[in-house]
Amino acid sequence: MVQLHDILIIGAGPCGLAVAARLREQTPSAIFTDSEHQRYHWINKHKGRMNLIRRRPGKMGSLGIPKQQAVSVKERASSVSSEGSNASTPTTSTAENDSATSLSSQASDFESEPEEEEEQSPTLKILDSTGPNWLTKWHRAFRTLEIAQLRSPMFFHVDPSDRDGMLAYTTEQSRESDLWEIPGCVGKEISKHKKKKQQRQRLKQKKGNLGVLGDTEIDERDRKDYFSPGTALFRDFCESVVGRYGLDKKGLIEEGEVADITYGYVDDVDSVKKVFTVATKDGSVFHARAVVLAVGPGGKKIMPFELSDQEREGACHSSEIRPGLFPSVHVKRKIQARKETNLVVVGGGLSSAQIVDMAIRKGVSKVWFLMRSDFKVKHFDITLTWMGKFKNYEKAVFWSADTDEERLEMIKTARGGGSITPRYQKILQHHASAKRVSIHTRTTIASRTYNPSTKTWHLTTNPPIPDFPAEIDHIYFATGMHMDVNELPFLQKMHSEYPIRSIGGLPCLTDDLMWQAEVPLYMTGRLAALRLGPGAPNLEGARLGAERVAWSLEEVLGRRAFGKDGQDEGDVERSVECFCGLGNRYARLAEA
Repeated sequence: MVQLHDILIIGAGPCGLAVAARLREQTPSAIFTDSEHQRYHWINKHKGRMNLIRRRPGKMGSLGIPKQQAVSVKERASSVSSEGSNASTPTTSTAENDSATSLSSQASDFESEPEEEEEQSPTLKILDSTGPNWLTKWHRAFRTLEIAQLRSPMFFHVDPSDRDGMLAYTTEQSRESDLWEIPGCVGKEISKHKKKKQQRQRLKQKKGNLGVLGDTEIDERDRKDYFSPGTALFRDFCESVVGRYGLDKKGLIEEGEVADITYGYVDDVDSVKKVFTVATKDGSVFHARAVVLAVGPGGKKIMPFELSDQEREGACHSSEIRPGLFPSVHVKRKIQARKETNLVVVGGGLSSAQIVDMAIRKGVSKVWFLMRSDFKVKHFDITLTWMGKFKNYEKAVFWSADTDEERLEMIKTARGGGSITPRYQKILQHHASAKRVSIHTRTTIASRTYNPSTKTWHLTTNPPIPDFPAEIDHIYFATGMHMDVNELPFLQKMHSEYPIRSIGGLPCLTDDLMWQAEVPLYMTGRLAALRLGPGAPNLEGARLGAERVAWSLEEVLGRRAFGKDGQDEGDVERSVECFCGLGNRYARLAEA
């Protein structure tokens, strides 16, 4: 009989890791508010006396956590409790004591789990095209461009158990020196834009007068969040998450590039329902009850023009750069011979600035930095209004939009194209003052000729650059990637048999990030942007997407168990609504 996995995750990047970790986390404290925590632990306290959703071995309802975490959680609870009792202010004491109670409850639950809890968790399989380890492509990209720090703040990470998990890990490991302060965020006022005012007016019309918000700013108390981790710190933190949830087992991740996904009945599989069949390019076949597509940016390279086979000798996309192969062999030889070298970098985002800086540090004489639009400087790739204390307001506007077309426009406005961080702005300014970099905004390549014998380019630009050199040694296109769900080759059968609508290349998924209500193919990351918002491609989007996917999977895969327990469908639905705090939990009494 062919092996049938409960869940198959395609992609071992941050989005895939976030989903896998969330599936092993029983109480995701990072996501829930205080009131939701109270409901969660109230259910745990009374679960032996109430007919809530029943848990069965091997089903999604028995989502577990590695037993070894119970000890660390209990220690944290004791520590927080003792600190809370000595707190100087009532507010702090109450918050910390609540936290201690929550953690103690979690520790008690963990210790009471049976020895075979790990076996009761859903069976997972992860496929990744780049290797049998977590974040292989992610780490390679940072290593290739010699990036020292992440662009994200401390609360953007993949740990579902604690919003401040990375901050706690940094303190625990005494690695505060690996943090980079993000200046100019905390307490900085952000001017209103006409677009934001229009969105607020629309929300008022729909929901009633909510009052006028003042200028947005990030609270001073959140200053600790606005540091970015070094790449080594983030790597080690992710490894700690992998180890904590038992995601480092040999054979869990298998290298393979997906060629095709189908959904239907399979004769050789012990299942009375439809299952997914996932085939890879090397001929391997996997079967699963649910599939999560967490493929990251991927997709098609955005290029200003197509390169011929001959031209590819002297140009490449930034995604094609490999460790140790920058700059190109031809350019390296000229640098070693102490000859003048000239590179062109095309782009306007952070990657383009990093390539410019790396080229100068490698000995290139001069880099010509061409941008199609203006030189935009932002701390993050989305606006601060989506990250500050009023971010929930922005999300409310997004979620209350009438159409997906309107949401797409909000995404475009919030992201605003490529941008460069203030730190790299200073680096580029330093190189420019030394005449090593020439920056040209609103400039494109008008014509090109490649000479294979000299391995150089003759370029003209629009508008013309007066002192532009006659020979360019290499061109790097840091112009991003385009993800279109309709163009992914392995989804063509899904489009044919279970068609869905898409807008701007983004699929119109269900609110649970599912392909269709009855087709448990989930998407997270960039492809889930119409449901998660502008931050979907970021680390925060990875964690939020994982939360939605996990809740839905628990219900979808748990339906088989509910029928065996004798609960009718209505009881199950009411239990789920009560558990999630939806509707009126006292309505059941009226039916008795």
